Amino acid sequence: MSMRPETPAHLWDACEAAKKTRAAIDGLNLDDYLADWIRQSAVERQLEIVGEALGRIRRDDPATAARIPDIHAIIATRNVIVHRYDDVDHVRVWSMLNQDIPNLIPVLDSLLAEFGPPTI
Repeated sequence: MSMRPETPAHLWDACEAAKKTRAAIDGLNLDDYLADWIRQSAVERQLEIVGEALGRIRRDDPATAARIPDIHAIIATRNVIVHRYDDVDHVRVWSMLNQDIPNLIPVLDSLLAEFGPPTI
């Protein structure tokens, strides 16, 4: 089964944004993160991009989406950040940054390696 032509671009966007979330929290602990609204805002923006890109893959390329672990939870987190900003659980976001995102990045890298770089 072949990937849709726009899928590599969405994978690349999600992967780059995921890597930026990790860079943004490098060297921090939970207390540092909770005390830094600027870093929280930066991370949330990158999670919005991750979730939006994965949402597009889920909508347009279900076969590839099925290969991405926790895709539904990541998209759901994006939806909370965008639509229910007052309900964002920063401790849950921290957990995602330290558990889900590090597991997601190699999957996205692997899919990109398999299907090649974005062409659009």
